Amino acid sequence: MQFFSGSWNTKLDEKGRFVLPSALRDGLVEQGRLEIFLGLSLGGCLAIYRESDVAKMVERFRAKQHLARYQSLFTTFFSSLHRALPDRVGRISLPPLLQKVANIGKKEELTLVGVIDKIEILPRAVHEERMRHFLEEGRSSSLCEELFSLLEPEKPLKADMPLSEETQELVEVPL
Repeated sequence: MQFFSGSWNTKLDEKGRFVLPSALRDGLVEQGRLEIFLGLSLGGCLAIYRESDVAKMVERFRAKQHLARYQSLFTTFFSSLHRALPDRVGRISLPPLLQKVANIGKKEELTLVGVIDKIEILPRAVHEERMRHFLEEGRSSSLCEELFSLLEPEKPLKADMPLSEETQELVEVPL
């Protein structure tokens, strides 16, 4: 079972590239190839997606592509989704549009965070602020309690299920 976890710090160079650590690169290889996508993710950050995960998203979105209410969502998401091929040393170019969307400046320090099937990309200062917020005043206990409650089979996982006040505060830490 392959999934991503952990966090790594890296830096955007003057050409808009960052080094993808080998531990993460290895988890992105599929059928002997390292072809990935960079795009939008939840919470205002960016993400690195495996090619196969993007293919799954496309199949699910395809059924709804002709519904007018989703058109602008699809246009925005797919116009910002970029195929990326790391160079020999593992550098990946972060397109200017994605830099702008995630408020990432030239030569900025980044944090790469493994989150199950994707790798989130966000400014290091934002990640550190979120972690500081998480650790203060014992929020870690309530967040972990809520997180592990999702494992209970009798609780359905719904997008509209309300979050606890503590978890909502953590989620709302701005980028």
